Amino acid sequence: MQTIKFDARVGEDGILKLEVPLDLADADLEVLVVVQRKEKRAWPEGYFERTAGSLADNPLERPPQGDYEERDILL
Repeated sequence: MQTIKFDARVGEDGILKLEVPLDLADADLEVLVVVQRKEKRAWPEGYFERTAGSLADNPLERPPQGDYEERDILL
C-alpha cells in the first residue's frame, strides 16, 4: 500500500480531478479517497479583542537584566 498526500482544488463545476502518476501499468487497484477541507490559517476568534491594550503602559519599562557571564574567547 502506498499513501500519497497532496493539495488539490475543486473546480467551479464541483468536480475534483486527480492525476496521480504511479510506477504501475495495466494493473487493477483499489483506491481510497479521503476528502478533508484544508484548515484556514487565521487569527483565533476574538484574538485582537482579548489582547488589545495588554501593553497599555506608556512608556514600556524593561527591568534590569542582571550581569551576563564572561565567556572564553573562541579561536
